[in-house]
Amino acid sequence: MAATRGRTLLGLHALLALYSLCSICGKLAAGFEFMSPGFILCYGSMILVLGLYAIGWQQVIKRMPLTSAYANKAVTIVWGIVWGVLLFHEAVTPAKLMGAAVVLAGVVLFSIADGEEG
Repeated sequence: MAATRGRTLLGLHALLALYSLCSICGKLAAGFEFMSPGFILCYGSMILVLGLYAIGWQQVIKRMPLTSAYANKAVTIVWGIVWGVLLFHEAVTPAKLMGAAVVLAGVVLFSIADGEEG
């Protein structure tokens, strides 16, 4: 049972990393002229990612409580910081790190509380 929950959480977080790529596609599209091939490619990629995410999300919520799945969505903020650093060379400030830590602490505390009830 714990292994199944662990695999579901791992899958959820991989799915959330994928979902966070939608913002990357949007930011990249902003660098292209409207309806140019690059713009269309970026937005086409965004639609593909959202489609894959929708299918994966349905699988996740079949296997875990909706409240737990939604609480974990906050982790996309951390992915935003990671992608910003890796792809756009954005600075990681102490305030961003502290904000990410607060978000992660909230997710962990919610997961612990959710585990005690289930």
